[in-house]
Amino acid sequence: MANVEDDNTSGRSGPGAGTIDRVTPRDRGGLKPRPREDDDPLDPAEYAQLLDVYDSSFRNIAEGEVVKGTVLKVTPSEVIVDVGYKSEGMIALSEFLDENGEVTVQQGDIVDVLLERTEDREGYVVLSREKAEKMKIWDEVEKAYAERKVVIGRVIERIKGGLAVDIGVRAFLPGSQIDVRPVRNLDALRGQELRMRVIKVNKKRGNIVLSRKALLEEENAEKKKHTLETLAEGKVLKGVVKNITDYGAFIDLGGIDGLLHITDMSWGRVGHRRSCSRSTTRSM
Repeated sequence: MANVEDDNTSGRSGPGAGTIDRVTPRDRGGLKPRPREDDDPLDPAEYAQLLDVYDSSFRNIAEGEVVKGTVLKVTPSEVIVDVGYKSEGMIALSEFLDENGEVTVQQGDIVDVLLERTEDREGYVVLSREKAEKMKIWDEVEKAYAERKVVIGRVIERIKGGLAVDIGVRAFLPGSQIDVRPVRNLDALRGQELRMRVIKVNKKRGNIVLSRKALLEEENAEKKKHTLETLAEGKVLKGVVKNITDYGAFIDLGGIDGLLHITDMSWGRVGHRRSCSRSTTRSM
């Protein structure tokens, strides 16, 4: 059987052949072997300090927080986003598609995402862009409610008691709050964009109640104030016929309804009131 010679086997043959002479420090010129630095025991306090430095190198973000992230890569099924945490997050590509199915982001874009969990089973950060957008909308709705700002929404469908409206999130417009006057055909408003005010919001329950009537009343109050300031006897005004009765027509002059009596509709005899109510210019 052949003998294998390694670095510590002497090259002699003869009586001592096949024996291994251990190399001593003196055989290496008197140099003593130096232990590796990573073999040295690490002080527990120093180890804890290094961990703190490592953790502090990442962003201090908490679950449920909306943060900004950078798109690292867009794949056919997912978007990889870096939020400055220990690992990247992967978001379904469907959350970045527009109405036509086109991808709305590319590598390097900055996006708002919601941190749902700091780590999943595979070690990735769990993020959601869709939920982040909804949270932003909820914040805007609450701000609009507090500051009495106008919101614009599109009527989705008729539901029990009123209309469902899309203002970024689903909201409820009661039938009594649609107009200053009763609206008989709610289905006719489907697809229309309306200007409204938020009169009630409950984020925990996901409830938002809107009012178009409140906004119309405020606008009519401003028009009424302006009309009263400029109203004078003999002045020619333009108005809109709002209602026709047996004794005349009610004209909206801008926040104020005026009665145009049937005897003042024409110099001659009025055969049919509607024939005279088409014009909207009246002398008051």
